Amino acid sequence: MIARMATNPLPQFPPGFLWGVSTSAHQIEGAADERDPSVWDAFTAEPGRIKDGSTAEVACDHYHRYPEDVALLAGLGVDAYRFSVSWPRVNSPGGLDFYDRLVDELCTAGVRPVPTLFHWDLPLELDWLSRDTAARFADHAAVVAERLGDRVKKWITLNEPAEHTLLGHALGAHAPGRRLLFDALPVAHHQLLAHGLAVRALRAAGADDIGIANSHGPTWAASRRTADVEAADFYDALLNRLFADPLLLGRYPEGIGELLPGDVEADLKVIAEPLDWYGVNYYQPTKVGAPEGAEIEFSGLTLPADLPFSVRELEGYPVTDFGWPVVPEALTELLVGLRERYGDRLPPVVITENGCSYEGIDDQERIAFLDGHVRALHRALEQGVDVRGYFVWSLMDNFEWAEGYARRFGLVHVDYDTLERTPKASYTWLRDALRAQARR
Repeated sequence: MIARMATNPLPQFPPGFLWGVSTSAHQIEGAADERDPSVWDAFTAEPGRIKDGSTAEVACDHYHRYPEDVALLAGLGVDAYRFSVSWPRVNSPGGLDFYDRLVDELCTAGVRPVPTLFHWDLPLELDWLSRDTAARFADHAAVVAERLGDRVKKWITLNEPAEHTLLGHALGAHAPGRRLLFDALPVAHHQLLAHGLAVRALRAAGADDIGIANSHGPTWAASRRTADVEAADFYDALLNRLFADPLLLGRYPEGIGELLPGDVEADLKVIAEPLDWYGVNYYQPTKVGAPEGAEIEFSGLTLPADLPFSVRELEGYPVTDFGWPVVPEALTELLVGLRERYGDRLPPVVITENGCSYEGIDDQERIAFLDGHVRALHRALEQGVDVRGYFVWSLMDNFEWAEGYARRFGLVHVDYDTLERTPKASYTWLRDALRAQARR
């Protein structure tokens, strides 16, 4: 497949800049009968939870086909592969053997393994409302580091605790399917505490290249009206600062800490363990205004009427097949804003996810999306933001959580009947772009 879209060469990135792609265990591995159950297994078994009624029991069958997928990574020419380690699989007999084999295969192919220790697939017997789960997660981190730490040098603790809190525990759209609204705040705190304890466990195992993958996007007020600005500030605190301030500043946004359980001040000392780099997952900005007194449909979610803000449609931009606005310049704004907000408390940044949902193998829209966002990332570099890497979401089409198999984010097309992999035009485009970077 030849990428036909005519684009100028990408700007040159600094030597050592890390280029990679990302996946997650539950979305691609399959082999569900060879691991312990997770909250997602229980969630998908409930009628109506997944839009197309599918499950991840087979998914892309990466568990059995990983050599083929590592060959795709090698052919793409990326430096690194971000995958997640399934906690339920690690808990099952021989579960770590799979990751041993995968890491060996990656190292042989010259692709750096970058595991994420938690990407939403919580073991079924655990609950983030319980503080004990944070300690259990630290044990999980220690077990994985002991087994893989001789070959794995770069680690990620958690993926998107904001989304796991909001979608899984506040709105009920993801596993475990709770609708607690603001009573879900302890879930956020316990995940952050788990991160800090895991950082300590990884350090004890000798790791010195540790980050987290937090989701971030600019929040744009619907107008300059005071009510809209205040609502946007609250939303930004809830979705952005709640998960960055404790890590980088050692405190929660004003008014939130007193809503959390336990000795929060003591916990913050753990949560704020120094990071070697800070991961940012970016997809879109959000337009927010004052509450409108009615339920709102947004990105496939139903937002309750009694929230202290309303999410508005962002007009005037192209959208992906998921309906998400495509705004590359907001990535520049986000990164410059993080540097301005956190100053020297902000470690070097890695974009740990950025991607889009489009149908088709000749995916020119995805090429345009990636081209625009890589250029936006380079503009942030030019403005002094210390960005060290960029990971595309995702290597291959996969089980897209509550959407099932209806959304395709991959550089590689997966036929879910035959499991045949077919590189898309975007795969070829990225391969050629990385070759051009290496030649300069």
